[in-house]
Parts: sequence; structure tokens; C-alpha cells
Amino acid sequence: MRQNSLRLFMVVLFLTAAGLFNSARAQGPDGPQLMTAPVDQPTAPDRGIIRHRIHTEEIGFAVTTGGTGVVTPAITNHGGPVIATPVVYLVWYGNWNQGNGSDTAAGQQIVRDFLQRLGGSAYFRLNTTYSTSSTSITGNVTFGGETNDSYSRGSRLRDTDIRTIVTNAINAGRLPFNANGVYFVLTSSDVSETSGFCSRYCGWHTAATTSAGHIRYSFVGNAFRCLNSCAAQTTGPNGNAGVDAMISVIAHELEEATSDPDLNAWFDSAGAENADKCAWTFGHAQFQTANGAWANMTLGTRNFLIQRNLQHKTTGDLCMMSSTQN
Repeated sequence: MRQNSLRLFMVVLFLTAAGLFNSARAQGPDGPQLMTAPVDQPTAPDRGIIRHRIHTEEIGFAVTTGGTGVVTPAITNHGGPVIATPVVYLVWYGNWNQGNGSDTAAGQQIVRDFLQRLGGSAYFRLNTTYSTSSTSITGNVTFGGETNDSYSRGSRLRDTDIRTIVTNAINAGRLPFNANGVYFVLTSSDVSETSGFCSRYCGWHTAATTSAGHIRYSFVGNAFRCLNSCAAQTTGPNGNAGVDAMISVIAHELEEATSDPDLNAWFDSAGAENADKCAWTFGHAQFQTANGAWANMTLGTRNFLIQRNLQHKTTGDLCMMSSTQN
């Protein structure tokens, strides 16, 4: 939900352990469970930051394909800017060398491989449908670089800490300032984000003007901390369930940060952005990988299971994996 008169709140999407969510089932450790529909609850944020939460329902394998009909209400342009070609920067926060099956150098490479091949893919080109009269979204993505942060703000992060982590990385010269940048803080699995990671959301994106400039940034927590809440499956297609699940959330937030970087561009009458409207649905083109995991996308030599995005069309918005594949 958005309030144009104030815009000083965050959207939080809650989940519970029972109820219906678009007739989709969630696969928990003890078998399928039914999840509730998300509810927007505006809350005054710290220091006036606008932030956007994604729905954090666990879903169940290939059965969670999602509908193929027109998605309503329609998404519309509210006049804000979009990013033609986002440049992605990563802050690896915490300890990514714990060797616990998730926080590993190999896990980091899975993320790099995804981001370095995402641009120009049929999937990311769906975002070209959110171009404006002044800016055309190209469907490309540039991987701009990365840095490490060894617990500079501790292991229990507040929302404002995410902004500080990004700002400090830029001001220290560890990452460049880029007006087209989207800065991701990716936490190791021993790090919590105290306003509700794992219980109310898996990631979020927002924007703020800081001493480093006007930055667009995102938090994505390590799903290994809560696979039953922030992962679609407990075996990832690349053998790293936590990181494989994080990549789906990264894709979701990057799409929204491209089409609605300042939370004043593309969203519907309920405040949902493009990826929100297709959240935790994976389409009909799923296939099983050698390790038994499900995937719906191949980039390079890797397979991924990625949430669908909304293709905007004058004849009706559709949740798709590409312009021809739902």
C-alpha cells in the first residue's frame, strides 16, 4: 500500500503457516502446508526511508506454476524515473567463508555467474515493457563490482544499517558511486535483519539520498537461515539451497529497482510492483535437474529457479518467464 501524500512508510507483507495463497501450496519440512495471502500494512519507517518488502512465502516445486490469465489490477506509470541499464554492485556482508554449505566462495560464484549472464536474457528483457517517454529500459544488466564487509554493523542489522553499509562502501572507495547503480547487501547466514527477515520478508529495495549521493539499494538475506520461509525448495539446482534461493529474491528486487527505483514509477493501485504481482510463481517451463531440484532458467552452464516477472501489455499484464513463455 502506498500513500502519495506522505510516502513515509514501508510495505510489509506478512505470512502465516495456514490459509490460502492463490491456491498455491508451500512445501515445508513436514510436507505441504497452505500459506496465507500477503497483507500490506503501512508502518512509519525509521528516519523517513521508503522501503518495499516482498512476499516471503515458501512454494512447492513444479506445482506452483501460477496462472496464465491477465493479472489485475493493472500496473501503471506514476511519473517517476526508471533505470535504463542497472549496474549491480554487491556487498558481501558478514563471513562468506564459513564452509557451512551456503556461506562459501563457491556460493558467491553462483551469484556472480547469474548476474553476469542475466542482462539481455529473455527473462530480464520483460522489463523493457516499463520504459517511459524519457527513458527506455534496455533489458541489459551490468555487473559493476563487489566488496566485503566483515560485520561493520554487527550481526543484528536494522534497516538503517543497510543504508550505512552501502554509503560507507562508496565513501571509502570500495565501490564507486553510480547513479544507475543498484547496491545489494547480501548477508551470510549468521546475520539477522531485525525488522523481520525470515518472518516477514526475504528481501527489500529502496532509495535514499546520503552523503554518497542518491543511491538505490537492496537487502537480501541468506535463505540458508530459513529455508522453510525464503526458499522454494530445500535442494537448489546448483547444490547450494541458501544461495540458489537468494538469487530468486535478487532477481525479484533487481526487476523492481529497475522499473521503480525510487518507489514512484511503476506500481499498481494496491502498491504492488511488477515482480510482486508474480511473486513465488515459477511458470510451466520447469524441469528437474540432476540433483532432483527444479529449475526454470538456464544461463551459461547453470540452472536456476527464478520467480516470474510481469510483462506489461495494453491488452493485459501477464506473469511470464519471457515474452513467449509463461
